[in-house]
Amino acid sequence: MSCETQKEIDELWEKLAAGGEKQRCDWLKDKFGLSWQIIPRVLGELLNDSNPEKAGRVMNAMLGMEKLDIQELQRAFDQE
Repeated sequence: MSCETQKEIDELWEKLAAGGEKQRCDWLKDKFGLSWQIIPRVLGELLNDSNPEKAGRVMNAMLGMEKLDIQELQRAFDQE
């Protein structure tokens, strides 16, 4: 499921995880056992950047997160 804002990610994350199980990289299982991944739309742009170092930093940041944080992903991308 793709989201535009952190608020949208946060709301969906909490609603879908209620009675379920939170996992890494924005994956979760809802109370019915269905798996979901909630990702910010900007993630595709960051990971597909022509600069492999920037994209790699974003990937590494993402792998360390449970619920994805747009601001932290952007911060990893913008590092010099």
